[in-house]
Amino acid sequence: MKLSGSPADLRRESPFRCPAPTLRFPRRPRRTPRPPLYAWPVTSPRSLAAPLATPPAAFGAMIFRFVEEFGRFAHFALLTARWMLLAPSRWARPRLLLPQFYTVGVASIPVVAITGAFIGMILALESYQQFLAVGIEDRLGGVINISVTKQIGPVLAAVMVAGRVGGALAAELGTMRVTEQLDAMRAMAADPIPYLVVPRFVACLVMTPILTIYSDLLGVWGGWLVTVRFYGVPASEYWAYSSAFVGWWEPTTGLIKALVFGASIGMIACYKGFTCGSGAAGVGRAATESFVASFLAIIAINLVLAKFLNTIGEVFVYGGAGFAALE
Repeated sequence: MKLSGSPADLRRESPFRCPAPTLRFPRRPRRTPRPPLYAWPVTSPRSLAAPLATPPAAFGAMIFRFVEEFGRFAHFALLTARWMLLAPSRWARPRLLLPQFYTVGVASIPVVAITGAFIGMILALESYQQFLAVGIEDRLGGVINISVTKQIGPVLAAVMVAGRVGGALAAELGTMRVTEQLDAMRAMAADPIPYLVVPRFVACLVMTPILTIYSDLLGVWGGWLVTVRFYGVPASEYWAYSSAFVGWWEPTTGLIKALVFGASIGMIACYKGFTCGSGAAGVGRAATESFVASFLAIIAINLVLAKFLNTIGEVFVYGGAGFAALE
């Protein structure tokens, strides 16, 4: 048999040519999702907070998140305390501390001093008429000064620090987290806590009591200015009752509160910056949450310390007599 034609025609006409196999895979049948037994599957605390969750489940999810967040904050605070106490050579350097002292303390003096002065003047303006009605306007200086040194001075100084410094610290550290500077430090085997957190925490711890002293002095001066110069109360009686009401323990109480307030502000601001979300929105949210959390911490700590320090003063300082020892 003689074959003629091109090689392509021969291959096409060959009886031994097999068709190319076609692979076909069977399709899996679509499964209809089974409806959950409850309104929302209970798989995680985040799912509990879904819109379809029941109110008890949402409340439980909120408790879970709060406990989880507090645990992370406690771990962060313990790491900061460990670096501060066990490795002072890492953070006790002038190039790390002095800029933070200036930012937290020196730059905050004007706003704290002005706030303290106006608070003292407002107390005198609002209280004089009530004291005059009962004939004890000469004791107004003692009431103003003890209020400023024990309560209003430390609280307002801490609130000003939380608003001006706390938000700035959280935004600064949050920006470093978003731009992956913290990750770069960890990649180079350098823990960012002793270099970034501890100096800022120490600055808030040290400078808040100093700012409280400025606030107290300007508050006392503002009260004296309105009471003596504006209303005409004798200066001798103003200072005599001030010295009778305010001893050494009252300013000490305010400074102890300011020390705790400063530690709370520094720790909360640094923690919010280290754990902020991504992007500009995350940094802004961290700054806002830093101020809100610091303000709530100041109010709660002030309540606890007020009772604790008043008890110590009554028992150990005034011998159980309280204010009767001042008469």
